[in-house]
Amino acid sequence: MKVTIIGTGYVGLSTGVCLAYIGHQVFCVDSNPDKVAQLKSGKPPIFEPHLDQMLADAQSQLTFTTNYAEAVPDSDVIFIAVGTPPGANGSPDLQYLRAAASELGRHLTSNFTVIVNKSTVPVGSGSWVDSIVREACPEGNFCIASNPEFLREGSALHDTLYPDRIVLGAEEEGIDVLSSLYRPILDQSFQAPTYLPRPEGMGAVPAVTTDRASAELIKYAANAFLSVKISFINEIGQLAGKVGADINHVARGIGLDRRIGPRFLNAGIGWGGSCFGKDTSALIASASEYELDMPIVQAARQINYQQRELVVEKLHDALKALKGKTIGLLGAAFKPDTDDIRDAPSLDIARKLVEHGARVKIHDPIAMENTRREVAEEPEIQLADSPEAVAVQADAIVLVTEWPLYRRLNWNALRASMKHPVILDGRHFLDEEQLSTSGFIYLTLS
Repeated sequence: MKVTIIGTGYVGLSTGVCLAYIGHQVFCVDSNPDKVAQLKSGKPPIFEPHLDQMLADAQSQLTFTTNYAEAVPDSDVIFIAVGTPPGANGSPDLQYLRAAASELGRHLTSNFTVIVNKSTVPVGSGSWVDSIVREACPEGNFCIASNPEFLREGSALHDTLYPDRIVLGAEEEGIDVLSSLYRPILDQSFQAPTYLPRPEGMGAVPAVTTDRASAELIKYAANAFLSVKISFINEIGQLAGKVGADINHVARGIGLDRRIGPRFLNAGIGWGGSCFGKDTSALIASASEYELDMPIVQAARQINYQQRELVVEKLHDALKALKGKTIGLLGAAFKPDTDDIRDAPSLDIARKLVEHGARVKIHDPIAMENTRREVAEEPEIQLADSPEAVAVQADAIVLVTEWPLYRRLNWNALRASMKHPVILDGRHFLDEEQLSTSGFIYLTLS
């Protein structure tokens, strides 16, 4: 099939590269000429494991362009994968979606085309996009579908090729086209790349076929549920800290219940990134349009952002005062294996510490360039070129992102270069016994 992807962010680029890898002819459109030029040269503009390898493998099936007239005509499927950032009231800003829908409509040809909302959009957006495209192309032969993504940054290619399910919301003709598009993934009939082997024992992928509104709500409901699960274990973690219980043992004890499961039960600083915060906010805003409250989702958001405040409180208790102190943060990206710092706990914590009079040093193995741009006008937040530099004359260190390299540090040497031997393990990730042996005061949030 000829496939067009509008937008080359995490979702658009991962989707496009994987569809090209399994044999489709894919055109990726982006309004940023520098990004397009970089992609044409085979260099990903984002960090995602194995993306450079798959770009190379799928190169013959991929075209990158800024030109809708080159990409849209005669496409069988067009994915809209542009950003939908939160607006002032929490609702997603749909200006980029509107612009993409209008522009692609001007270039549609007479063949039947399935136009897919891949961006995370409020329930009802399919009808809205239909009206925009039809205004630009009144005689167009197309249908609008919802095909939400469930990608995790850091494993986006894996999640695209080996998904838990594929959700298709459309009329019957659109579902038939999308089922054919995804057939190699649904049947797992493609040749797995050596660098991303097929999970052992994996069989056919379930396809959930439904109406557009249900597909749109599935995306929001999934992310809201995961957000609630993380905030739940963090709330239990606060109680565990008060009563002397081990939250890791508690999480394992409840996670072995098959009705609950162990995933997303890792107590710590909480979630960040471009999805959970934005999508829970959008879900609450959407519900308010129907005079509905979402108290569970609202509570999950409240607890999550309180965890960042709790980091500051723990450091204040340990050091007695933060004014004039130097705090080192290990990790800037919101999670390992990505350079994404959107809604990252690290930057929120750093700014809260600065408000209390502290100076902050941050290290991250991948996300330093993005962090540098973000804090360029904030002199109290310094970037360190190594974990060792973070520790020099620091009064405390906070493990924010669980990058594996931080487990392998020479903690004895780091301890020797610090002013005070305080470490706050924000992810229950480090070896408490090793750190205590090295002379650290070991703290967690629970």
